Amino acid sequence: MAPQSDFCRPEMVIRVVLAAELLAAVAVAFVAESATDALMRFATATGGVMPAILLWLIAACALRRRLGRWRPVPQYLAAAVAGVLAGLYGCAVLQGTGAITQAPWLAGAWAGGLFGAAAMGVMNLRTAAQMPAAATARLTELQQRIRPHFLFNTLNSAIALVRDDPAQAEAMLEDLAELFRQALAEPGESASLAEEIDLAQRYLAIEQVRFGPRLRIAWQLDEAAAGARLPPLLLQPLVENAVRHGVEPSPEGGELRIRTERRGSRVVIEVVNTLPPLRWAESPLPRGHGIALDNVRSRLRLLHDLQASLSAGLDRDCWRVRIDIPADPTDKPKRTQP
Repeated sequence: MAPQSDFCRPEMVIRVVLAAELLAAVAVAFVAESATDALMRFATATGGVMPAILLWLIAACALRRRLGRWRPVPQYLAAAVAGVLAGLYGCAVLQGTGAITQAPWLAGAWAGGLFGAAAMGVMNLRTAAQMPAAATARLTELQQRIRPHFLFNTLNSAIALVRDDPAQAEAMLEDLAELFRQALAEPGESASLAEEIDLAQRYLAIEQVRFGPRLRIAWQLDEAAAGARLPPLLLQPLVENAVRHGVEPSPEGGELRIRTERRGSRVVIEVVNTLPPLRWAESPLPRGHGIALDNVRSRLRLLHDLQASLSAGLDRDCWRVRIDIPADPTDKPKRTQP
């Protein structure tokens, strides 16, 4: 089982360092005679723990690709050996700086080995937890993609166009086929923002035929953001929700705005839709359960961890969904707006 995450990410470094410091604090508490003594001992222990942990993280980061090709037992052994060496290095630092007169070599090696193996175990458990979560997310998206009324409406629209505009009917069916091809394809780890935009455009081309002038779409796309990575089939459910809850219930239709922008090392994606008026409804319009948003948030967390964020809520008379993810550093900051 190869770890899908790695120890090179800043959030993983922070977690490992905090875990090591917490264990050091607990160990010190067993031998400290007072709060002051505990603080002094913890400061001394930190002087050895921090260099050891950083050395272990450097080794784990450098070997992440090779570790990913190994079976679990060699993974744990490699992590433990690196932990032993890191623990001995931490002891050497303490004794070399004069912080302690006699370094606990055996205890340092033992603690380092256990911590290294435990850290690798946590990473593997994290990877195992991602697998069913990704599969569940994939199933949810597939179910959304083949909603019967969307399929029937699309086919009925295509049938109506066959005589009057066969070229448009053909294009509509091609877009539908591409949506199904993407939904049924083998899931990849990520897709580019450009690919997600293309899929959303195909979906909206189908809905444009159905709603006509009732659906008004505005694109504001930053070419420099095109290479950012997203979980596959993530943007289209957001666009679909905007159409279902913002445009479809409104007699006058509505406006949908999709914007991407690169801001330094970050990429911002926004999906904004106008809200239907309530004055003509006898009762408040039904509201969604937030399942699609929860699904998107979970998948972003699996791919980017703490580096991604999603927010959604009312913005004046619109509903705005905003995604913030890392940019592709190889993309040039060239902006175009179609």
